[in-house]
Amino acid sequence: MADEPRIRSFGRAYDQMRPVTLTPGVMKNADGSCMAEFGDTRVLCTATIEEGVPQWRRGQRAGWVTAEYAMLPASTNRRTPREQRGRKGRSMEIERLIGRSLRTVVDLRQLGELTVTCDCDVIQADGGTRTASVTGAWVALHEALRNWVDCDRIHRMPLTGQVAAVSMGEVDGLLLLDLDYPEDSHAQVDMNLVGTADGRIIEVQGTGERTSFDRSQLDALLDLGQAGIEQLVRIQSEVTGYTQGR
Repeated sequence: MADEPRIRSFGRAYDQMRPVTLTPGVMKNADGSCMAEFGDTRVLCTATIEEGVPQWRRGQRAGWVTAEYAMLPASTNRRTPREQRGRKGRSMEIERLIGRSLRTVVDLRQLGELTVTCDCDVIQADGGTRTASVTGAWVALHEALRNWVDCDRIHRMPLTGQVAAVSMGEVDGLLLLDLDYPEDSHAQVDMNLVGTADGRIIEVQGTGERTSFDRSQLDALLDLGQAGIEQLVRIQSEVTGYTQGR
């Protein structure tokens, strides 16, 4: 691997993440909520549980978990126009990623005919908004489900595990973990990894932006990413008290 970069945000090495803070319980009216901070990226994640399921799920005696994602107009250094429903492009792709990532660790039959909607609103963007969204949405989802179990509205906790996400990439010949925006915007290879607490992979998104990459680079990037996910699920456990099956 190439030498470590001389300067990264927060003075970190190539294999270090930005400072990560996950703060649950930040929204009074949500069933569950979390402020996810990856360095200067901040995403407000909320989870709302409602009776019933989409029409195509009716009669299956199983619930549904879905997500919505948006960037607030002042989240970037130039105002981002508000997106109209039905004209979402990138946001739709990200919210589908969040939804399917969360569903991987939920027993939908145990959930019953309820719908959980996780809203991820980017307050400030400095790279990695989708990975912060997945990681923070799991905390919000946990809090919402825990509250419903405590109120006897759900008989058992339907969570089966934890899910988190992190970015990796190659920048100026260096393989880096958790890219901020300046790194991401100049990356030769850009990758996102979604994984579970037990080391299993849910999704890999990888693109050669300016060059191709070989199998050894892919393996090295995945090793970086899985180390990052290990750190993230530890933080999730610390702030929620969650252990497998509880």
